[in-house]
Amino acid sequence: MAGSRNGTQMVTLPVVVTLEHDELGDVYVARCLAVEVTSHGDTPADALDKLREALELYFEDTPVPDVPASPKLTSVDVRVPA
Repeated sequence: MAGSRNGTQMVTLPVVVTLEHDELGDVYVARCLAVEVTSHGDTPADALDKLREALELYFEDTPVPDVPASPKLTSVDVRVPA
């Protein structure tokens, strides 16, 4: 989706994020995997809305990284002390 903000051409960029419930702080934490941007909120929707706003502000001054729209997500097993 295209549009404009303050005379600047805008496009919609799909971004892969994680969303977790932080039991200690009783908040939801949303993180962008492509850039170092994180936000939080009282509900999942609130955390995602705040992350969307933070990312839009971030990309006003930073070039959009060349990352695939659908990266392969996977997990690894890590050995830790018992």
